[in-house]
Amino acid sequence: MPLTILVVDDDLGTRLSISDYLELSGYSVITANDGQEALAMVEEYHPDLIVTDIVMPRMNGYELVRRVRQQPGFRLLPVILLTARTKTQERILGYQSGCDLYLPKPFELEELAAAIRNLLERSQIIQSEYRVSQKENLGTSTPTAVEAHNSIFTHLEKPELFSSLTTREQEVLELLTHGLSNVEMGQQLHLSPRTVEKYVSSLLRKTATSNRAELVRFAIKHGLVE
Repeated sequence: MPLTILVVDDDLGTRLSISDYLELSGYSVITANDGQEALAMVEEYHPDLIVTDIVMPRMNGYELVRRVRQQPGFRLLPVILLTARTKTQERILGYQSGCDLYLPKPFELEELAAAIRNLLERSQIIQSEYRVSQKENLGTSTPTAVEAHNSIFTHLEKPELFSSLTTREQEVLELLTHGLSNVEMGQQLHLSPRTVEKYVSSLLRKTATSNRAELVRFAIKHGLVE
């Protein structure tokens, strides 16, 4: 059964071009004109991934992602934000809202498809590994991808993880949750951007998260930041 992708954009041409390309790539595609319509479709169809524009009537992309993340069943649903806005602060807003990837316009459909494959493959791998674990330990029914993600985070919820963070890593993590760039964090901590990136990489490894958006959500969920 093909995976379902929700494409959200108020521009009909963009919506159709993305939808046609993804359908030719083997996905099942559903579409929405704006964030409000998309939110209802998420609840009805439970898509495997969302591709959404930011500037839309009634409800923009930032608000859509925030509303989706407020629902426990969709907190880790992969989301790609598409926008012509390229300023750093606007990208930060995207990650703070909970997106997994921020793709600036104009973009190549091939690039978008590659990003979608990457996010979906990661989600499927986690789900598959969790199925094996559940069968071995509990013999229970197959969980959803979201339950698999949440279970992995639960396994990481150990005192040794928290205590393994260095003081500097904790400082970087705190600033990261406020949406600061590597340069801005470096200025506050008197570090080079490259050194800051090394601390971010270490945090990603220790928390088993794949990007900064996941890291921030993990930190907030598990009380690693105030």
